[in-house]
Amino acid sequence: MNTRFGVRRGKALAAIALAAIAASMVPGAITAVADEKSLLSDHWGVITRNTIGSPIAELRNGPFGSFGVTGSAARPPYGTGSLGIEVANNATTLAPPSEKVDFGNEVDFYGNPVLGLNKVGFHVFQTGENVNYGGPTNMPNIRIEIDPNMTAGDNYSTLVWTPPAVTTVDRWSPYIDATTSGTWFLSGNETSCTQATPCTFTQLKASFTGGVGQPTILSVAVGKGRDNMWIGAVDGLRINRTIYDFEADGVKTRLQPF
Repeated sequence: MNTRFGVRRGKALAAIALAAIAASMVPGAITAVADEKSLLSDHWGVITRNTIGSPIAELRNGPFGSFGVTGSAARPPYGTGSLGIEVANNATTLAPPSEKVDFGNEVDFYGNPVLGLNKVGFHVFQTGENVNYGGPTNMPNIRIEIDPNMTAGDNYSTLVWTPPAVTTVDRWSPYIDATTSGTWFLSGNETSCTQATPCTFTQLKASFTGGVGQPTILSVAVGKGRDNMWIGAVDGLRINRTIYDFEADGVKTRLQPF
C-alpha cells in the first residue's frame, strides 16, 4: 500500500489552566498519584535527525472512542490529549521506502545511567487497520539512545523496546509494562541482546558486563518505523518515577511513587 501523509506542525493554543479544568471534568480520568500540579516539560519534540520522509508526530486532543467504546478505554489515560503518530510504509525513494519518526527528549535524560532504569512503558491507541497493515505486533517503540561504553571506540547505540501484541483494538490499551513484556535489543549489537536475539528487560540490563564503563542515556523517544504503516496514538510514557502526559498544549510530567 502506498500512502502519503502531510506534515502538521501546529499545536493547539489552549491555556494550561483550561486544559486542567477540562481534564478534571472527564469522568474517571486518571490523575497523578503524587503530583497534583503537573509541570510542562519544554524539551520534547520531533528528533529531526531520526526522521525519514514526512511522517507526523504531533501532540493532539483525543483520540476519543472509537464509536461505541465507553469507559476508561474510550479516552486518553491522562488528561485529554496524546501523541498522534502517522507513518507510511511506501513513501520515500530510499530502500526501504518506509517512513520513520522519533518524538523525544534530547536534554532531560542526558547522562543518566542506563542501569538505573526500572520503570518503562506506555499506553497505546491501536486500531484494527494497523493490525491489518502489519499484524498484532505492528506497534510503536520506545527508543533510548545510549553510550553503551562496552568498548572505548563505540559510543553510540539505541535500546529498542518492541511491545507485545495488542489484540484489543480501536480503544486505549491498559498500561503496557516494558520491564515485564515485549523484548529489547541494541541496534549496534554491542551485547547479546541483538535484533536477531532480543532479550527481556532483565536480560538486557544483565548483558552490560565487561565494558569500559557504565552505559549512559543520550535521549529518550517514542517512535515508529521503518516497517509497516501505522496510524495511532501513545500516552502516559513512563520513565522511572515520571509519567509523561502528552497533551495538545505540551508534555506534562507527573511524578509517581515507586
